[in-house]
Amino acid sequence: MSNVLETRWSDIGDKLVALAESVPAESYDYRPVPEVRTFAEQLRHVAFWNDYLRDTLRGDDADGSANEISPKDHPTRTEILPALRESFAGVRAELAKGNGKRGAGTDGGKLDLAVSYIDHVAEHYGQLVVYARLCGVIPPASLAGV
Repeated sequence: MSNVLETRWSDIGDKLVALAESVPAESYDYRPVPEVRTFAEQLRHVAFWNDYLRDTLRGDDADGSANEISPKDHPTRTEILPALRESFAGVRAELAKGNGKRGAGTDGGKLDLAVSYIDHVAEHYGQLVVYARLCGVIPPASLAGV
């Protein structure tokens, strides 16, 4: 089961990172309508919650109050991309250790949490595909025929 979980995590992470890499820096401030996050804000949000999941899988206390990695420390594509990559790698490392299988509780434990985060990333990936297309960028997964 953990191999399937690791594979699914890697697949969605690789797709989102490739999409983030394909969008030019000048489009990171793109916001389709005033009521939604920018492309950069979406990526900082995903990276934050990936780090939260990593910490939770480790058994560390995790604080979800910020809801995104620091815009001050990660203002542009240059700073966001490494943090995004590291956030996916951190979870992948915990899943490889089997930490997605450990833990119990009435909510199904850490396995259920990890699956819900795959869904979370997939939802943001879908949003960001629309952002990219509105900026004239064809998502790499579409170019690859995936």
